[in-house]
Amino acid sequence: MQRIASFEVDHTNLCEGIYVSRVDGDVTTYDMRTCKPYSGVLMPNSEMHSVEHLFATFIRNSEIGDRVIYFGPMGCQTGYYLLVRDSEHRQTLRAIKKALGDIVEYNGEMPGGTARECGNYVNLDLELGKQACARYLDLFRGIAERDLEQVR
Repeated sequence: MQRIASFEVDHTNLCEGIYVSRVDGDVTTYDMRTCKPYSGVLMPNSEMHSVEHLFATFIRNSEIGDRVIYFGPMGCQTGYYLLVRDSEHRQTLRAIKKALGDIVEYNGEMPGGTARECGNYVNLDLELGKQACARYLDLFRGIAERDLEQVR
């Protein structure tokens, strides 16, 4: 059986940040790494779930929203994947920073935060999600387009 590309990445060398995980034609997969693998830090499920609801909503309402294919957590609890079609890196980075900043300032209801909208809405926590986005935004502010690397 053929190994998938993400299993070829040496996760012992990854740090927090953002990486181009892969490019498939016009679709770029961004690895939004919030925790260094094997550092003893993992995202709790409620945090992952809350960020998923918040960031997916804000990024889909951003300047690149019509090109977002998917946003969701990694099963290893160390980050998220963002898949975008036909978007240049600079524009994507700008949209990510804006979405994170807007989430930190957000004071409304949790997007998708009802039983009708989510299969486990009781596991959502707006403040926890905002705090996690604030931490990632602090890290992200130091990332310039030239620092965006292909994960190897």
